Amino acid sequence: MAAPKRQDTRKFFENLSGAGKSIAVLTSGGDAQGMNAAVRAAVRMGIYVGAKVYFIHEGYQGMVDGGDNIKEATWESVSSMLQVGGTVIGSARCKDFRSREGRLKAAHNLVQRGITNLCVIGGDGSLTGANLFREEWSSLLDELLQQGLIDEEAAHSNSELHIVGMVGSIDNDFCGTDMTIGTDSALHRIIEVVDAIMTTAQSHQRTFVLEVMGRHCGYLALVSALACGADWVFIPEMPPEDGWEDDMCQKLSESRSRGSRLNIIIVPEGAIDRQGQAISSDSVKDNRADKKRLNIIIVAEGAIDSHNKSITPDYIKDLVVRCLGFDTRVTILGHVQRGGTPSAFDRILASRMGVEAVLALLEASADTPACVVSLVGNQAVRLPLMECVQVTQEVQKAMDEKRFDEAVRLRGRSFENNLSTYRLLSHRKVDSELPNSSFNVAVLNVGAPAAGMNAAVRAAVRVGITEGHKMFAVSDGFEGFYKGQIKEIKWGDVGGWTGQGGSLLGTKRTLPGKHLEKIAEQIRIHNINALLVIGGFEAFESLLQLYEARANYEELCIPMCMLPATISNNVPGTDLSIGADTSLNAIVEACDRIKQSASGTKRRVFIIETMGGYCGYLATVGGLASGADTVYIYEEPCDIRDLQANVEHLTEKMKTSIQRGLVLRNENSNENFTTDFIYQLYTEEGRGVFDCRKNILGHMQQGGAPSPFDRNFGTKISAKAIQWITRTLKDSYKGGRVFANSEDTVCLLGMRRRALVFQPVSQLRDETDFVHRIPKEQWWLKLRPLMKILAKYKTSYDVSDAGQLEHVSRFRPKESNNSSAI
Repeated sequence: MAAPKRQDTRKFFENLSGAGKSIAVLTSGGDAQGMNAAVRAAVRMGIYVGAKVYFIHEGYQGMVDGGDNIKEATWESVSSMLQVGGTVIGSARCKDFRSREGRLKAAHNLVQRGITNLCVIGGDGSLTGANLFREEWSSLLDELLQQGLIDEEAAHSNSELHIVGMVGSIDNDFCGTDMTIGTDSALHRIIEVVDAIMTTAQSHQRTFVLEVMGRHCGYLALVSALACGADWVFIPEMPPEDGWEDDMCQKLSESRSRGSRLNIIIVPEGAIDRQGQAISSDSVKDNRADKKRLNIIIVAEGAIDSHNKSITPDYIKDLVVRCLGFDTRVTILGHVQRGGTPSAFDRILASRMGVEAVLALLEASADTPACVVSLVGNQAVRLPLMECVQVTQEVQKAMDEKRFDEAVRLRGRSFENNLSTYRLLSHRKVDSELPNSSFNVAVLNVGAPAAGMNAAVRAAVRVGITEGHKMFAVSDGFEGFYKGQIKEIKWGDVGGWTGQGGSLLGTKRTLPGKHLEKIAEQIRIHNINALLVIGGFEAFESLLQLYEARANYEELCIPMCMLPATISNNVPGTDLSIGADTSLNAIVEACDRIKQSASGTKRRVFIIETMGGYCGYLATVGGLASGADTVYIYEEPCDIRDLQANVEHLTEKMKTSIQRGLVLRNENSNENFTTDFIYQLYTEEGRGVFDCRKNILGHMQQGGAPSPFDRNFGTKISAKAIQWITRTLKDSYKGGRVFANSEDTVCLLGMRRRALVFQPVSQLRDETDFVHRIPKEQWWLKLRPLMKILAKYKTSYDVSDAGQLEHVSRFRPKESNNSSAI
C-alpha cells in the first residue's frame, strides 16, 4: 500500500502583501555597525512585497521635525551601504519626542504620509519610546482631529500603528536576544587592539590595562576576556569580592614567575564596588617577580568592586605599579569600538532581522503587541517588546540591590555560560587543590586547519587539568597518533593560543582505519582513557571508524568527543563549525575591496570563487554578507538557462545607478560550469554592456587570526566537551578501568538551532552524504531566497520557520547532560 501523502505545512510569504501599506525605517540612539545592513534589508524587503518604504533621517528628531527628514526610499538608495559602519540615515537622541507635544508632531508627520508601520532600530530607550508612541496613537489621532490637522478619513485609515524593533547596540545589553546588531563588530575592534598591543608589548615587561565600553553591561568585557585569554576581568553584573586587589596582584605575580609572556586583565568603564562607593587607593603589598613579559588588564564600562566602588583604569594602574612595581600602561578604546566596517556576522544578523521585521509588520494586527526581532542560538524569534524591556530594567534593579547572581541569570543563558566558562579557564588552582581523577585525556586536530582550533585546544587542556585529568597533546592528527607523537601538555604550554590561527598541534587528513592496530597500541602504551578530536569531515569519519572498530579493539572502548572545526561548515549534526566565521570575514573583506576597486569604473562584474568543497555555505552566506547578485553552489543545481537569466538580470541592473555586479561561485558547484567558463560566458554575453574580472580567493580563506566568534565558540564548546568527557569517564569506570562501548559514548558536540547538543556519531551517519562530504539537510539553504530577494530576484520564500511570537522566560528548565544553551 502506498504511503500516505505528506501534508505540506509550509507557508510562503507570497500570501503576505504589502500593497497599500507604508513602512518607515529609522535608527535611534547610539549608532552600531550593521545598522545599515538592517536598513537595507528592511527597505528592500518592503519594496519587494509592494509596500511604500520611507527613511526617517536623524531618528525620532527627524520624525518630530518632518519635512525632508522623511523621504521615500528606493531600491537603489540603499545600495553600497552594506559595508558602511554607523548609520547613513543618521541617529540622534531626541528630547522633543519625550514630550507628548513632540509625539503629537511626529504622529501628524506620519499620518500626512500614510505611515502606519514603524521599523525601529535602536536600544532599549528607543524601543520603549516607540512602544509608548504606539500606546498613545489613538489619543494622538483624536487630538489631531480635534485641532483640525487631520480629517475623519485620515484618522480612520491610519487608526492602527504597528511597531517592530531591532536591537542595534554594541553593548549587547538587551534581554531576550543572544546578540544585538553591532556587538560582534565591536568585539572585532577590541580584539584587533588587543592583538596589536600584544605584538608591541612582547618586547617589554609591561602590564596593560584596557578599558572597554558596555555602559552597565559586562558582555563586551567578558567575551573579549574569553577571546584574548585575559587573566582578570571586571563586570558590573558580578563585582569582585573584598580583597580582590590582593588576589589580582598575586595572580599577576604568579603568572610572571611561571615565565608566561602574556597576561590580560579587562576592566569596564565606570566600574564600582558592591557597596556603591568610590574605590580608594589603599595599599596592597605583594612581592615582585619579573619573568612575566606582559600583563594586559581590560576594564569594562560600569565595572564595580564588592563595595560598589568605581573601578577605573588609572586606579588599576596605580595599584599594579605600587604593589608590584610593574611598568604599566592604560589604553582606553573609546569610540573606536563603534567604528569600522561591520563584521560578516553583523551583516548576516542585520539582514535576517531586517527581513524578519518586515514579515512581522505584514502579519501584525490590532491585537499584536509591539515586538522585537531577536536571535536565540541560531534561530530568529519575535518577543513582546515590553517584556524584553522589563527584564532589561530588572537587571539594573538587581545590580542596584546587590542581587548580583540574579543579575547574571537575568542577562540570559548566553551570558551565564560565558561567565562560567571564563571562571573555569582563568583561575588556576594550585596542584594540591586539584582533584586527582587518574584519567588521561588526549587532544588532537584532524583534517584541514581552521582558525579557532587553538582556542579549543587551550580550553580543553585547562579545563581538563582543572577537572583533575592528565592532558596529552597528539601532533599531526591520527598520523602522529599511530607514530606515537603523544606528549603531556601542561597549563602554561597553551598560554597565548587563543589568538593564533591554524593548528599549533599540527593536523593531517589521515584517517585511522588503516592504522587501528598501532593506534590501539599507543592508547595502551600511554593509558589514554578518552579522546577529544577537533576537526572537520575527516574527524567525523575518523570517529565513525573508531566506533565501528570497537568490536575488534577493546582499547577503543573509551569516551570520544568531536568538536566540528572546518571553514567549509560541512559537518553533520551542527549548524556552525569553528573556523567558518573567520573564513566568512576573510571572504567579505576581500569582496569589499574588490567592489571598491571598481568605484571609478562603471559597469563591471566580478566573478569570485570560494572554497568549501561541495558545501555552499561559504559562498551563500558570504554572498548574503557582501551583497552578491548571484551565488552558484552544488546544492542548488543550475543550467544554461539559469546562467542566461543571471546575465540578463545584471544587464538590467547596469541600466540603473548601481553599475557593478558581484557573482560568487563555490569551487565544486558544477564540474562543467567552472569559474573560467562562467567568466568567459559573462564576458561574451555582457559585451558592450559590462566587462568582467575574476578572482580565486584560495587559501587566504583558511588563514589569519581567528575572529572573536570563533575564539569564543571554540572555547565554550571545548569546555563543555571536557565536562561531558569527565561525566562519561566516571560513568564508564568499573572494575578499576574505563570501558565505554555504547553508541552514546562517541559523540559530536554541535550547535542545533538554540542549543549545544551531544549526538552519537553513529546516529548522524544517515544524515550524511558521504560522497560529497555534506549533511543531507542544511539550515543555511533557507537563507538563499533571502539573498535572492535582496538582489531583486523573484523567488519563493518559505516563512513557516519565521520567528513566531514567544515570551521571555525568566525561569528556565535545568539543562540535561546531552543538551545545553549556547
